[in-house]
Amino acid sequence: MPGNASPIGTVTRGTTGHNRLRRVDRWIATLPVLRRTDDPLVADVGYGASPTTTLELRDRLARVRPDVEVTGIEIEPSRVALANAGTRDGVTFRLGGFETPTPGGRRPAVIRAFNVLRQYDESAVVGSWRIMQDRLQPGGQLVEGTCNEVGRVASWVTLDREAPHTFTVALRLAGLDVPSIVAERLPKALIHRNVPGERVHAFLRDLDLAWAVAAPLGTYGPRQRWIATARGMRDRGWPVLHGVARWRLGELSVPWSAVAPA
Repeated sequence: MPGNASPIGTVTRGTTGHNRLRRVDRWIATLPVLRRTDDPLVADVGYGASPTTTLELRDRLARVRPDVEVTGIEIEPSRVALANAGTRDGVTFRLGGFETPTPGGRRPAVIRAFNVLRQYDESAVVGSWRIMQDRLQPGGQLVEGTCNEVGRVASWVTLDREAPHTFTVALRLAGLDVPSIVAERLPKALIHRNVPGERVHAFLRDLDLAWAVAAPLGTYGPRQRWIATARGMRDRGWPVLHGVARWRLGELSVPWSAVAPA
């Protein structure tokens, strides 16, 4: 349980907006721990200048776990004061950082930390992950990543208490030119590794190739083209996870080991 020490982290820009995190929220709603836990507490670390996305997270998760509680955590006191002025049942807000303070020191089932570490140095990533991982309850998950301003391009890493285990790309397929547009919104652990010789660079290169090869399927819509792209990635030897139900959403996940920095 965190003590009364100063919050761990630094104030970031706090950019946020309605529906910006809908893709990652949809992912979190499928995590098995959310359904199995006896204490459905979710922490939203670094929610930004407005509590909008924290409130949206609670609404989305309540559809699959009605008794879910969400605690929004911000390192800037004025943002916490603003959020607390409009709080509601199932949602609380607290001053803090990566140490993830929660009501009664409870351990979260899930921690979401989005668009936070992208504003830090790469050297801070593993240590920040570790601090948050240590706060998770058994079976808990940390989801850390980045998206663009309107949430149409996103990627994230999902970690358990011990290590990262998956990497996910999630894109709005309508009007998509090339999937490698996500290079601009890779998690901090990967964004500087998109260079020849690194696994994530090879992944994005092959993803663009598979998307190009699947172009004829675009006649049937971008979803069918993306499904063919996912299958094409498997044919190229990438250990693509899940199946059509998630691919249709514009998602594609692989084990972390497939893209981890060399």
